This record gives sequence, structure tokens and C-alpha cells, in this order.
Amino acid sequence: MFDVLVIGGGPAGRALARACAQEGLDTAIVDRQPERVWTATYGSWADELPHGTPTKVTSKVVRVYAREEHLIPREYVILDNARLHALPDTVTVLQRPTDARYTFNATGARKGRAEQTAVGTIIESDCTETTLMDWRNGDTFLYTVPLGDNRVLVEETCLAGRPATPLDELRRRLHARLAPGTQEERVRFPLDAPKADGLAFGASAGFIHPATGYSVATSLTLAPKVAQAVKAGEDPQRVIWSKKARIVHAMRRRGLEVLLRMDADETRDFFEVFFQLDANHQRAYLSGREDVKGMVTAMTALFRIAPRWLRKKLIF
Repeated sequence: MFDVLVIGGGPAGRALARACAQEGLDTAIVDRQPERVWTATYGSWADELPHGTPTKVTSKVVRVYAREEHLIPREYVILDNARLHALPDTVTVLQRPTDARYTFNATGARKGRAEQTAVGTIIESDCTETTLMDWRNGDTFLYTVPLGDNRVLVEETCLAGRPATPLDELRRRLHARLAPGTQEERVRFPLDAPKADGLAFGASAGFIHPATGYSVATSLTLAPKVAQAVKAGEDPQRVIWSKKARIVHAMRRRGLEVLLRMDADETRDFFEVFFQLDANHQRAYLSGREDVKGMVTAMTALFRIAPRWLRKKLIF
């Protein structure tokens, strides 16, 4: 019997298996395609990641376009998939589940109703800056991020929809902006997926940020803490979903509902107000998973400077 069994070989599952093995726990992971290459691009704010996280590209200049241009005073990184995929020799890779003292479901998000969708293309460019959001053309935005080696990923993105903008329509809009490159990337995942039953980790545990769609940085941050709890014989659920994390997540779900009710003009107005906030307020909403005080302060600051119509949207 293993100490820990992780079912699912994605970024979250492998991060947890790696952390458990580093704690000296007898660890196995179920991955039916262990040699499969990850084709998705995983981005994150640099200050969200634990020390030593392998990254491939760093953008020191990050821009957002709503009604106006905004510079975000944070570094943005693209994760190194090859190094995140690697496991130590002490982790046993299995084709099917077996007995373990702790079994974690890391197979991905359950089905939800609100989704984020995107279609991207990789083009040749020496640009080193990231455009996190460019809302200047319709109800979807352009996300542009450097990948290194003279390559840039450009994605037409539906931030949140119920239903979300179909991939075919996003592809049409993207190709109306620029010619397709050598490789296409497609994104589709739920923003309001329910948590899986029992012990779960990563998107299965509901780590997806309801307002941004990010989850990998949370998994990388929590994996060592969960491993330490298991080694100490403590309940890992208290690490995975602390009381503060549940409160913050509920407020973010409220933010998702607000976004879903906005049309294209209202969405641009909302982000114009949001990115006028102090950088610490932005960080609290986007990244502070257990920062209840920071979240409340950020929402209060947003409400204070919002126009009357937006205040009504936030309340009702």
C-alpha cells in the first residue's frame, strides 16, 4: 500500500506527487499516457508562484487595454512545461488505481455551466511584452504573450460566458485580426465547476479562479503544504480548502455572476474601473486566495470609484 496515490498526470497531479515524494512519502501517480507532451500554455503572475518554480519566459512589461491603456506593475511568466512534467524516480507511475492511505483525485475540472473559451495562434515575433487583455474590439479580448524563441501566442478569448463564445467563432474573429500562424491552441474549461467528492486536488478540487480561469499557480503553491500535512498525519482538506479560502472563493463566484450579466460596453467599463485600482487591490482580487481582508478592501475600493450603473450591478 502506498502512502499517497494521485490520480491524474496533469500539472496539478504531478506537482502533488512530486511534493509528496520530496517529503519521503511512498507515492504513486496514475497516468495512462505518461509520455504525453503538454501542449497548453500555462501563464501566471510571478509573485503567485513558490520559489524555484520552473519558468520559460518572463514579461517585465504587462499591459491591459479597456477604455484606456494600463500598465500592470507585476511580472508575468510562462511556465516550463517540460520541467513541470518531470517526476523523481521515487514516484511510481501506474496505469490504474491501487490502494493507498491517501488517494487524491487530480483528473481535472467537473462539468460546469459558465465557461472560458479561447482560440490562439503562434506567430513569429521578438516581442517580450504581455498584453493580458485587449478589450478594444467587441465582447471578447485578445491575449498576447511571448513564448521565447521568437514566438508569440495570440489568443482570442471569451473570459466568461453561459454559454461561452464557440471556438469556431473565436477562430473567425482571431483570423480577422491576423493571419494564422504555424500552430493553433484551443482552450475550454468551466469557471463554476463543482468540487469532486472526497479528496481532490487542482481543478478537480475547484481551484479554478471563477473570474480569471487560473488554477495552476494555486496547485503549485499548495502541493508542498498538502504533502507536509499528509506526512504529519493531519487532514489535508484543511490545507486545500481553509475557511478563509472558501470565503474568498464565494466572493469571486459573486464576481463571476456580475461579469456574466454584462454586455461588451459594460465589460470594458468594468475593467477600466478595475485597473484604476491600486496594484495591491488588484493583486488581492486576482491572487489572494486566503486574503479575506484584502478581498473586501479591494471590492470596497472598486465600489467607491465605480459609476452608478456598475454599483447596481455589483449589488443586485
